[in-house]
Formats: sequence, structure tokens, C-alpha cells
Amino acid sequence: MNVQQVIDAILKDSCGDFRLSETGDRIMSGSPDTEVTGIVTTFMATVDVIKQAIACGANMIITHEPTYYTGKDETDWLQDDPVYAAKKKLIDENQIVIWRFHDYMHMGKTDRIYDGLLKEIGWENHMLDGNPHTYQIEEVSLAELASFFKRKLSMDVVQIIGKPEMKCSRVGILVGGGSLGLGREQMPMELMRNMNLDVMVCGEIMEWTLCAYINDAQMLGLNKAMIVVGHERSEEWGMKFMAEWLQPLVHGIPVVFIDAREPFTYL
Repeated sequence: MNVQQVIDAILKDSCGDFRLSETGDRIMSGSPDTEVTGIVTTFMATVDVIKQAIACGANMIITHEPTYYTGKDETDWLQDDPVYAAKKKLIDENQIVIWRFHDYMHMGKTDRIYDGLLKEIGWENHMLDGNPHTYQIEEVSLAELASFFKRKLSMDVVQIIGKPEMKCSRVGILVGGGSLGLGREQMPMELMRNMNLDVMVCGEIMEWTLCAYINDAQMLGLNKAMIVVGHERSEEWGMKFMAEWLQPLVHGIPVVFIDAREPFTYL
């Protein structure tokens, strides 16, 4: 199979015949006619991920997030940039094709990023009212729930707002940038209020929106809290899960998941 055939199989499996008129899901390096020898799925095509792909003999990387530092992968501003030049040289010299799979992954028959996260944490059967952002779990303390996410998502540190001893059973999840509201800053607060959620598990935060709302709520004695796991840790698992569902679609081409890993070091 060539690159375009792999892409077509993925889009057909995810979205049927639906196609967007504009999308960031495009080939960022290489040719659609390249014969694929191996595929890597990952949250982000970092330099380390690219080197690991080369080492395992893969020549196609499917990345969820941008390769070149802006949402639209614009490169005009990078033409004289040494970081861009070195990364592009690594990609080009090893003839690596990079394709971004973001918009269609979130807009499929199900949101396959959420599918992967739920599989990783084992919450597939905890959904509230069919809403993929809300879950009912057995009551635990905020500290216990934070420890659960640290363990399941392989994290050293999580941020919380709220009293560690408070009880949680109704949990919201907004992965990646979804916790910023997806164009409506008030959306996460409305979700928390309308679904009577105890705690929101977030990817990214803006400190004057949901963060401030929950902070005020707990200062007023209301049973509200937040756990922040970050964009990468909340979304990586969709790409891990992708390696499983993609394998049968590509007729024997090896598919490997490579964890891009959390970008931070905590001191």
C-alpha cells in the first residue's frame, strides 16, 4: 500500500464518505505515492519519535498534533530557523512521510481520542447519559482519583484544585484543548453546572476560566474540583489505541505506537 491508500483506508473507517472542505489533516513531508514499509502512530512527531521510527524501519508517521509548532503547520516563518532546518533534514534524509490525523479523528463515528483514553483508564462503561464528556464512578476522594490518573497515564505530577479529601463520583473529562471551551470559554463551566459534576479532568487550562470557576466554588464550600493532566497525557492514548484498529486495515504493514511522552521535567 502507498501512503494515500493508507490515508484513504483510515478516513473511510473513521468517517465513511464524509470529508471536510478545509482541514489540517494533510501530508507534512514526503509523497502520497510512497510505498509504506512501516507505520508509527504518535501524539506528536517529535525529533525523538522520528528517530525511533527510523530505528524500527517505519517510513510513515501518523501524528495527531502539528509537526512544525503552529496549529496549521505553517512554515513560512521558519525558513531561516535552525530548529526547523535540522528537523526537516532528519525527516528528508530518511525519507519519512508524516501525515497529520487530527480533525477526522475527533469527528469520526466516535471520537477516537476519547475511545483510546477510556480504554486506557477502563471507563468505557461509566458514561453518563451517553455523553462522552461525563462519567459516573464509585465514590472516591479527590486525592484517590488524582492518584488513579497519575498511575493510569504514567505521570509523576498532576495539578489539582479542591480539597484532597472531598468526595467525587460524577466526573467530567475534556481532553486536549477541549477544556478551553472549543470556541466558547463558558462551555466547561456550563457542562459542570448542567451535569452536576464534582470534578473535571482537563487537558489544557486557562487560569481565568474553568480554573477560576472551580477555585471560587471550592472556596465557597461547594463540592467542586479539577484535575489537570495536560494536553499530551490526555490525548496520547487515542494514538496508542489507533495502532490496534489500524493494523487490520493495512494488510500486514507493521504498525507501532510510540509514546511522544510528556514534554516537561518537574524540579
